[in-house]
Amino acid sequence: MSKSSTRRRPVARHGQLNSPSAVNQLLKLVGIAVVVVLVSGVGVLGFVAASLTGSVSANAVELDGQKELPPDIAAYEGGFDILLTGVDTCEDKYAHLFGERCEKRTGDATLNDVNLLVHVSAEPRRVTAVSFPRDLMVEIPECTDANGTTRSAMSKQPLNAAYEHGGEKGGLNCVAKTISTLTGEDIEFAAKLTFGGVIEITDAIGGVEVCLANPIKDSATGLDLAAGEHTVQGLQALQFLRTRKGVGDGSDLGRIGNQQQYMSSLARKMISGEVLGNVPVMLRLADTALSNVEASTSLADPMKIVQIALAVKSVPFEDIVFVQYPAVDDPSDPNKVIPDVAAATALWDAISANKQLQITHENTASDGVVVKDPVEDGGATATPTPAPSGEPTDVVALPDSIKGNSAAVQTCSNGNVRG
Repeated sequence: MSKSSTRRRPVARHGQLNSPSAVNQLLKLVGIAVVVVLVSGVGVLGFVAASLTGSVSANAVELDGQKELPPDIAAYEGGFDILLTGVDTCEDKYAHLFGERCEKRTGDATLNDVNLLVHVSAEPRRVTAVSFPRDLMVEIPECTDANGTTRSAMSKQPLNAAYEHGGEKGGLNCVAKTISTLTGEDIEFAAKLTFGGVIEITDAIGGVEVCLANPIKDSATGLDLAAGEHTVQGLQALQFLRTRKGVGDGSDLGRIGNQQQYMSSLARKMISGEVLGNVPVMLRLADTALSNVEASTSLADPMKIVQIALAVKSVPFEDIVFVQYPAVDDPSDPNKVIPDVAAATALWDAISANKQLQITHENTASDGVVVKDPVEDGGATATPTPAPSGEPTDVVALPDSIKGNSAAVQTCSNGNVRG
């Protein structure tokens, strides 16, 4: 299967739809990535096969236009893409932890705030995780819900309206179609993860270490952490990932940077012997993550997940890169953003060419994180990410408007102590 030869360019058009206010659920997205890494262990294979066959396959979602997939992951020309969509359903088991936020919600609304497209390149393997702002104004294509009702395309709507546009059973497919339209990427695999996995997955892994350059005290999420190093798990990890007002300029873009700090730390922990070398932890984490997955039919196959794991498990830290999809303020709405077409083109061209990505953006007081440089001063600084290793022809310096970092670089939350 080949990737799209003609890349679509994002075009901003006009329309209007209120963006639902919801809680970011990034850790649930990480859950599927956790499974991808874990199942490469021989001792987990049988366990994963049994779990997936019984639970994931029964709820699998068909992606529109899904081509027949080759039996071997190596046969994908140009690599492959995994869409990770996080939703907030205010599940009964955890709704009491969030008070009015869930009490005031009417009906059984499922809200989508987090969308992450993970591109795994062909050899040499590189992993690029692109986070999309929830208020990014995009074209949403025609989508069909589980009842067979086709919902008309919309020319300009917030990205996080795509899930609702597709309906409860068509939401994942509609998000995949929307991001494919925006980026020009064929999306081979997709997964939706739910609210409860945030707390359960972090408990299963024993927490993730995060760094705070400044204290965070955010009454909106209940997070209250002093500056320094912390191991967060369970509810506190969810609060850390939810905090928006507590970092940078209080925007969703600042929150994405903070969430990417968590993902980088998690990636480093997963690859360490602390997790991959601990079979009980691996089994517990796989069980927890799989119980919260709604996967595409292409992903609801134990052997396919094993192949993905084998493809990514040895990728070096400097080639695991987290970036924000580049955007600029929407001139028609100060609370929304639109695609930065030139920067997005540069990003996807570099990814398609399988180049090592160099982040050149210099963090400011508005960003959710600052870069920690223990060699120079042992503290948090606003210096750019160092250039990655490799031959010059293999490295592409991204436009300085593209924010992000590699797993080889530690960042710290840029707390602002808002009440």
